Amino acid sequence: MKVLVDENLPPALARALDALFSGKHEVIHIRARFGPGVKDVDWIGELSAEGQWIVISGDRRITRNQAEYVAFQNSNLVGFFLSAGLYKSPLIKQMERLMALWPTIEQQASIVAGGAMFELPMKSSRIRQLRL
Repeated sequence: MKVLVDENLPPALARALDALFSGKHEVIHIRARFGPGVKDVDWIGELSAEGQWIVISGDRRITRNQAEYVAFQNSNLVGFFLSAGLYKSPLIKQMERLMALWPTIEQQASIVAGGAMFELPMKSSRIRQLRL
């Protein structure tokens, strides 16, 4: 599985996940791939063309901006968005929740079509699909 960590989350999180899953998954921070400030529609289009990418994001703006939302919905990407409470939590809590939810992230990413978006909860072990 190829995983992109977006610009609203720290590069250290991507590096830690990449080290933990070395040989099984490729995890990269968006800045390492595209540099700082890349437009969402640009990286969505490029990664979609490659296929098999999932996105871990703290940026729910993608779900509210029409152009970004349409680009993501029509992509081959699967998105996992931190809930508001989880996004505001310290990095260690975010990492803890990602580790607890990782098997679910892997399973969902393997069974859903591109364009699907899910919310990663602060406490529950169940993720919910974002329907907009």
